Amino acid sequence: MLPHMDDYLLNLQSSNYSPETVYNYERDLNVFCQFLEESNIEFDKVDKRAITYYKAYLVSRDRKTARLAERADKVLDARSINRMLSALRSYLKYLIDMDEPCPISPEAVKLTKADRKHPQVAELNELVRLIEAPTHLESNPTVAMRNRAMLEVLFATGMRISELCNLKRSQIDASGRIFITGKGRKQRFVYLTPRAQQHLEAYLNTREDNCPALFIPYAGRNVVSPKRKISTNYLQEKIKRYREKLRINTPTSAHSLRHGFATYLAEGGANPAAIQILLGHESLDTTTRYVHASDRYAEETHHKYHPLADTH
Repeated sequence: MLPHMDDYLLNLQSSNYSPETVYNYERDLNVFCQFLEESNIEFDKVDKRAITYYKAYLVSRDRKTARLAERADKVLDARSINRMLSALRSYLKYLIDMDEPCPISPEAVKLTKADRKHPQVAELNELVRLIEAPTHLESNPTVAMRNRAMLEVLFATGMRISELCNLKRSQIDASGRIFITGKGRKQRFVYLTPRAQQHLEAYLNTREDNCPALFIPYAGRNVVSPKRKISTNYLQEKIKRYREKLRINTPTSAHSLRHGFATYLAEGGANPAAIQILLGHESLDTTTRYVHASDRYAEETHHKYHPLADTH
């Protein structure tokens, strides 16, 4: 274990970081610990060369997984690598703040260059098809109603999938307003559309249990599972299957619905500051990265505003 790592994690907790965030930092730092052990490098001997080796380790299949029990089965992308490097930088900054020995400056841990990909958001009609998919593709009517309600709520509110799966019935008022605590424990309101509210109420009318969770798993046919809360992995896998069956080419996930929410609000003329509040972003710069003009909208804009569009 890294020196004072427990104290560092405790400091994150006391700084009001969510349990999930603390776990992610611990997991990422454990990968660095594994690297040091496999490379026979003492922590107090870490230098710039060691950091370079660590970056190479992260992009290879030789690194251990988060559980540290088996080798990785795929190469990490730049975003995941930068997340791990950021966790290390944060830990090093903590050591310096606490006047503890630190072998290398946090600024020496340089992030990798991420490839700039063409931002893609599925066209609105494709997102609507995806949202409506459970009604046609699920054989169990209750599961169909629940999954349809989940997707309707996701796209209506723009919330994160983790926020959706953690929702309780008590968080929704009669008007369809939902009070949630999001990333970094920031609190905000999000709002259901009448359409989403209708599907959510239809699903809740099938519930005969007292479980406080808004969306629950079923064990067998409509038997409430003791897990008492739907998992993010379940919903991600369902979205993947719906997309494949519908033959939607644009990569689409639960997070894509959040991007689509922001994109189509912006295309409709919504104020960026309002979108920022609805997404729960601290910075407007973060919000702008979520707003990707659809290809069709970009084409229409070109035809409408290009100065030579009407000349021959």
